[in-house]
Amino acid sequence: MRTVEDKARVLRRHVIEMVGKAGSGHPGGSLSCADIVAALYFGNVLKVDPSNPKWPDRDRFVLSKGHAAPVLYAALWEKGFFDHDLGSLRQLGSALQGHPDCRKTPGVEVSTGSLGQGLSIAVGMALAGRLDKRMYRTFALLGDGECQEGQVWEAAMSASHYRLDNLVAVVDCNGLQIDGPVAHVMSLEPLAEKFRAFGWHVQVVDGHNVEELLTALSALPPEGKPLALIAKTIKGRGVSFMEGVAGWHGKAPKGEELQKALLELTGTASAIPTATERCQQ
Repeated sequence: MRTVEDKARVLRRHVIEMVGKAGSGHPGGSLSCADIVAALYFGNVLKVDPSNPKWPDRDRFVLSKGHAAPVLYAALWEKGFFDHDLGSLRQLGSALQGHPDCRKTPGVEVSTGSLGQGLSIAVGMALAGRLDKRMYRTFALLGDGECQEGQVWEAAMSASHYRLDNLVAVVDCNGLQIDGPVAHVMSLEPLAEKFRAFGWHVQVVDGHNVEELLTALSALPPEGKPLALIAKTIKGRGVSFMEGVAGWHGKAPKGEELQKALLELTGTASAIPTATERCQQ
Protein backbone atom coordinates (compact mmCIF):
# COMPACT_ATOMS: atom_id res chain seq x y z
CA MET A 1 0.00 0.00 0.00
CA ARG A 2 2.76 2.40 0.94
CA THR A 3 4.40 1.79 -2.43
CA VAL A 4 1.29 3.02 -4.27
CA GLU A 5 1.00 6.04 -2.01
CA ASP A 6 4.69 6.79 -2.53
CA LYS A 7 4.21 6.48 -6.28
CA ALA A 8 1.33 8.94 -6.14
CA ARG A 9 3.62 11.46 -4.45
CA VAL A 10 6.28 10.89 -7.11
CA LEU A 11 3.69 11.40 -9.84
CA ARG A 12 2.64 14.69 -8.24
CA ARG A 13 6.26 15.76 -8.09
CA HIS A 14 6.71 14.99 -11.78
CA VAL A 15 3.55 16.92 -12.64
CA ILE A 16 4.76 20.07 -10.90
CA GLU A 17 8.21 19.86 -12.46
CA MET A 18 6.88 19.19 -15.93
CA VAL A 19 4.30 21.95 -15.90
CA GLY A 20 6.69 24.33 -14.17
CA LYS A 21 9.37 23.82 -16.78
CA ALA A 22 6.91 24.06 -19.66
CA GLY A 23 5.41 27.23 -18.25
CA SER A 24 1.94 25.94 -19.14
CA GLY A 25 -0.28 22.97 -18.52
CA HIS A 26 -2.92 21.72 -16.12
CA PRO A 27 -1.63 20.97 -12.62
CA GLY A 28 -4.89 21.08 -10.64
CA GLY A 29 -6.70 18.18 -12.28
CA SER A 30 -3.49 16.18 -12.68
CA LEU A 31 -2.83 16.37 -8.94
CA SER A 32 -6.41 15.50 -8.01
CA CYS A 33 -6.31 12.18 -9.87
CA ALA A 34 -2.74 11.15 -9.02
CA ASP A 35 -3.85 8.60 -6.42
CA ILE A 36 -6.31 7.09 -8.91
CA VAL A 37 -3.65 6.80 -11.62
CA ALA A 38 -1.11 5.40 -9.15
CA ALA A 39 -3.60 2.78 -7.98
CA LEU A 40 -4.28 1.73 -11.58
CA TYR A 41 -0.66 1.48 -12.71
CA PHE A 42 1.16 0.48 -9.51
CA GLY A 43 -1.51 -1.36 -7.52
CA ASN A 44 -1.73 -4.44 -9.75
CA VAL A 45 -5.00 -3.26 -11.26
CA LEU A 46 -4.12 -2.59 -14.89
CA LYS A 47 -2.82 -5.62 -16.77
CA VAL A 48 -0.19 -4.05 -19.03
CA ASP A 49 3.29 -4.86 -20.35
CA PRO A 50 5.63 -1.86 -20.85
CA SER A 51 7.86 -3.96 -23.12
CA ASN A 52 4.88 -4.75 -25.36
CA PRO A 53 2.52 -1.73 -25.33
CA LYS A 54 0.28 -3.24 -28.02
CA TRP A 55 -0.14 -6.62 -26.29
CA PRO A 56 -3.63 -7.72 -27.46
CA ASP A 57 -4.74 -8.89 -24.01
CA ARG A 58 -3.68 -5.74 -22.15
CA ASP A 59 -6.20 -3.76 -20.17
CA ARG A 60 -7.09 -0.45 -21.80
CA PHE A 61 -6.91 2.93 -20.05
CA VAL A 62 -8.56 5.99 -21.57
CA LEU A 63 -7.68 9.36 -20.05
CA SER A 64 -10.88 11.09 -21.11
CA LYS A 65 -9.88 14.24 -19.22
CA GLY A 66 -6.92 14.60 -21.57
CA HIS A 67 -5.69 17.86 -20.07
CA ALA A 68 -4.40 15.75 -17.16
CA ALA A 69 -1.78 14.34 -19.53
CA PRO A 70 1.14 15.21 -17.19
CA VAL A 71 0.08 12.64 -14.60
CA LEU A 72 -0.41 9.97 -17.28
CA TYR A 73 3.04 10.67 -18.76
CA ALA A 74 4.55 10.50 -15.29
CA ALA A 75 2.93 7.11 -14.65
CA LEU A 76 3.96 5.68 -18.03
CA TRP A 77 7.53 6.93 -17.50
CA GLU A 78 7.72 5.44 -14.00
CA LYS A 79 6.25 2.19 -15.33
CA GLY A 80 8.92 1.99 -18.03
CA PHE A 81 6.88 2.54 -21.19
CA PHE A 82 9.33 5.15 -22.49
CA ASP A 83 12.41 7.11 -21.49
CA HIS A 84 11.65 10.48 -23.09
CA ASP A 85 12.73 13.38 -20.91
CA LEU A 86 9.67 14.44 -18.92
CA GLY A 87 11.04 17.96 -19.08
CA SER A 88 10.11 18.06 -22.77
CA LEU A 89 6.40 18.43 -21.97
CA ARG A 90 4.65 20.72 -24.47
CA GLN A 91 7.81 21.42 -26.44
CA LEU A 92 7.59 21.53 -30.22
CA GLY A 93 8.22 18.05 -31.65
CA SER A 94 8.14 16.35 -28.24
CA ALA A 95 6.38 13.03 -27.77
CA LEU A 96 4.80 14.55 -24.66
CA GLN A 97 2.22 16.92 -26.07
CA GLY A 98 -0.21 18.99 -24.01
CA HIS A 99 -2.85 16.31 -24.53
CA PRO A 100 -2.17 12.58 -25.00
CA ASP A 101 -1.23 11.53 -28.53
CA CYS A 102 -1.34 7.77 -29.19
CA ARG A 103 0.77 8.23 -32.33
CA LYS A 104 3.70 9.64 -30.37
CA THR A 105 3.68 8.14 -26.88
CA PRO A 106 3.96 4.42 -26.04
CA GLY A 107 1.30 3.35 -23.56
CA VAL A 108 -1.21 5.99 -24.63
CA GLU A 109 -4.23 4.13 -25.99
CA VAL A 110 -6.03 7.01 -27.66
CA SER A 111 -5.58 10.71 -28.34
CA THR A 112 -7.89 12.64 -26.02
CA GLY A 113 -8.62 16.18 -24.98
CA SER A 114 -11.94 16.97 -26.60
CA LEU A 115 -13.96 16.55 -23.43
CA GLY A 116 -16.90 14.17 -23.35
CA GLN A 117 -15.58 11.72 -25.92
CA GLY A 118 -13.46 9.34 -23.86
CA LEU A 119 -16.26 7.25 -22.39
CA SER A 120 -17.66 6.62 -25.89
CA ILE A 121 -14.21 5.42 -26.99
CA ALA A 122 -13.99 3.19 -23.93
CA VAL A 123 -17.39 1.69 -24.73
CA GLY A 124 -16.09 0.80 -28.18
CA MET A 125 -12.99 -0.81 -26.71
CA ALA A 126 -15.05 -2.84 -24.27
CA LEU A 127 -17.36 -3.99 -27.06
CA ALA A 128 -14.35 -4.93 -29.19
CA GLY A 129 -12.97 -7.02 -26.35
CA ARG A 130 -16.21 -8.94 -26.13
CA LEU A 131 -16.38 -9.48 -29.90
CA ASP A 132 -12.77 -10.65 -29.98
CA LYS A 133 -13.41 -12.93 -26.99
CA ARG A 134 -10.62 -11.33 -24.98
CA MET A 135 -10.71 -10.93 -21.21
CA TYR A 136 -9.24 -7.45 -20.87
CA ARG A 137 -10.99 -4.67 -18.97
CA THR A 138 -11.32 -1.07 -20.10
CA PHE A 139 -10.95 1.84 -17.68
CA ALA A 140 -11.90 5.44 -18.44
CA LEU A 141 -11.03 8.40 -16.22
CA LEU A 142 -13.36 11.38 -16.56
CA GLY A 143 -13.57 14.77 -14.90
CA ASP A 144 -16.73 15.84 -13.11
CA GLY A 145 -16.97 19.01 -15.20
CA GLU A 146 -16.63 16.80 -18.25
CA CYS A 147 -19.79 14.97 -17.23
CA GLN A 148 -21.74 18.08 -18.22
CA GLU A 149 -21.21 16.93 -21.82
CA GLY A 150 -24.24 15.15 -23.28
CA GLN A 151 -22.09 12.58 -25.07
CA VAL A 152 -21.03 11.18 -21.70
CA TRP A 153 -24.61 10.17 -21.02
CA GLU A 154 -25.14 8.72 -24.48
CA ALA A 155 -22.09 6.55 -23.81
CA ALA A 156 -23.38 5.64 -20.35
CA MET A 157 -26.69 4.55 -21.87
CA SER A 158 -24.89 2.45 -24.49
CA ALA A 159 -22.66 0.75 -21.91
CA SER A 160 -25.67 -0.32 -19.90
CA HIS A 161 -27.63 -1.41 -22.98
CA TYR A 162 -24.77 -3.66 -24.10
CA ARG A 163 -24.21 -4.96 -20.55
CA LEU A 164 -20.52 -4.04 -20.56
CA ASP A 165 -19.37 -5.45 -17.24
CA ASN A 166 -15.78 -5.24 -18.55
CA LEU A 167 -15.96 -1.42 -18.44
CA VAL A 168 -15.05 0.85 -15.51
CA ALA A 169 -15.61 4.60 -15.49
CA VAL A 170 -13.88 6.60 -12.76
CA VAL A 171 -15.10 10.17 -12.28
CA ASP A 172 -12.54 12.49 -10.67
CA CYS A 173 -14.97 14.60 -8.63
CA ASN A 174 -12.83 17.51 -7.46
CA GLY A 175 -15.75 19.92 -7.69
CA LEU A 176 -13.97 22.52 -9.82
CA GLN A 177 -13.55 23.27 -13.50
CA ILE A 178 -11.86 26.07 -15.41
CA ASP A 179 -14.81 28.44 -14.91
CA GLY A 180 -15.26 27.75 -11.21
CA PRO A 181 -17.27 25.32 -9.06
CA VAL A 182 -18.94 22.58 -11.07
CA ALA A 183 -22.13 23.08 -9.07
CA HIS A 184 -22.31 26.71 -10.18
CA VAL A 185 -21.49 26.14 -13.84
CA MET A 186 -23.89 23.20 -14.30
CA SER A 187 -24.79 21.06 -11.33
CA LEU A 188 -24.32 17.31 -11.75
CA GLU A 189 -25.91 16.11 -8.56
CA PRO A 190 -27.13 13.58 -7.81
CA LEU A 191 -24.30 12.13 -9.93
CA ALA A 192 -24.23 8.62 -8.43
CA GLU A 193 -27.98 8.31 -8.83
CA LYS A 194 -27.73 9.44 -12.45
CA PHE A 195 -25.32 6.61 -13.27
CA ARG A 196 -27.54 4.15 -11.40
CA ALA A 197 -30.54 5.37 -13.38
CA PHE A 198 -28.58 4.62 -16.55
CA GLY A 199 -28.11 1.03 -15.38
CA TRP A 200 -24.61 1.17 -13.90
CA HIS A 201 -23.30 -0.38 -10.70
CA VAL A 202 -22.02 2.61 -8.71
CA GLN A 203 -19.65 3.10 -5.80
CA VAL A 204 -18.69 6.39 -4.17
CA VAL A 205 -15.10 6.32 -2.94
CA ASP A 206 -12.49 8.59 -1.41
CA GLY A 207 -10.27 9.36 -4.38
CA HIS A 208 -7.26 9.91 -2.13
CA ASN A 209 -7.63 6.71 -0.11
CA VAL A 210 -5.44 4.19 -1.92
CA GLU A 211 -6.76 1.15 -0.07
CA GLU A 212 -10.35 2.11 -0.86
CA LEU A 213 -9.46 2.77 -4.50
CA LEU A 214 -7.67 -0.55 -4.93
CA THR A 215 -10.57 -2.49 -3.44
CA ALA A 216 -13.09 -0.75 -5.70
CA LEU A 217 -10.98 -0.92 -8.88
CA SER A 218 -10.16 -4.60 -8.44
CA ALA A 219 -13.71 -5.73 -7.68
CA LEU A 220 -15.90 -7.12 -10.43
CA PRO A 221 -19.35 -5.54 -10.77
CA PRO A 222 -22.56 -7.57 -10.91
CA GLU A 223 -22.86 -9.50 -14.17
CA GLY A 224 -24.03 -7.35 -17.05
CA LYS A 225 -23.44 -4.00 -15.35
CA PRO A 226 -20.67 -1.50 -16.10
CA LEU A 227 -19.00 -0.04 -13.02
CA ALA A 228 -18.86 3.66 -12.18
CA LEU A 229 -16.62 4.89 -9.36
CA ILE A 230 -17.45 8.38 -8.14
CA ALA A 231 -14.09 9.40 -6.65
CA LYS A 232 -14.29 12.37 -4.30
CA THR A 233 -11.06 14.34 -4.67
CA ILE A 234 -9.49 17.75 -4.06
CA LYS A 235 -8.30 19.89 -6.97
CA GLY A 236 -4.56 20.51 -6.61
CA ARG A 237 -4.16 17.79 -3.98
CA GLY A 238 -0.72 17.76 -2.34
CA VAL A 239 0.18 21.41 -2.86
CA SER A 240 -1.38 23.58 -0.16
CA PHE A 241 -1.87 26.77 -2.12
CA MET A 242 -3.37 24.89 -5.09
CA GLU A 243 -5.86 22.78 -3.14
CA GLY A 244 -9.44 23.72 -3.85
CA VAL A 245 -8.51 26.68 -6.06
CA ALA A 246 -10.06 26.74 -9.55
CA GLY A 247 -7.38 29.16 -10.77
CA TRP A 248 -4.83 26.32 -10.78
CA HIS A 249 -6.82 24.34 -13.34
CA GLY A 250 -4.60 25.50 -16.19
CA LYS A 251 -1.83 27.67 -14.74
CA ALA A 252 1.81 26.74 -14.24
CA PRO A 253 3.62 27.59 -10.98
CA LYS A 254 6.83 29.53 -11.30
CA GLY A 255 9.50 31.10 -9.14
CA GLU A 256 8.80 30.88 -5.41
CA GLU A 257 5.50 29.10 -6.01
CA LEU A 258 7.25 26.35 -7.92
CA GLN A 259 9.88 25.92 -5.22
CA LYS A 260 7.24 25.87 -2.48
CA ALA A 261 5.23 23.22 -4.33
CA LEU A 262 8.29 21.00 -4.76
CA LEU A 263 9.26 21.42 -1.11
CA GLU A 264 5.78 20.43 0.04
CA LEU A 265 5.77 17.31 -2.10
CA THR A 266 9.20 15.90 -1.23
CA GLY A 267 10.91 18.22 1.19
CA THR A 268 13.45 19.39 -1.37
CA ALA A 269 13.35 21.88 -4.21
CA SER A 270 15.94 19.98 -6.27
CA ALA A 271 14.64 18.34 -9.43
CA ILE A 272 13.90 14.67 -9.89
CA PRO A 273 16.52 13.29 -12.32
CA THR A 274 15.65 13.04 -15.97
CA ALA A 275 15.65 9.58 -17.55
CA THR A 276 19.20 10.19 -18.82
CA GLU A 277 20.45 11.39 -15.46
CA ARG A 278 18.84 8.49 -13.66
CA CYS A 279 20.57 5.99 -15.93
CA GLN A 280 23.91 7.64 -15.19
CA GLN A 281 23.51 7.34 -11.42
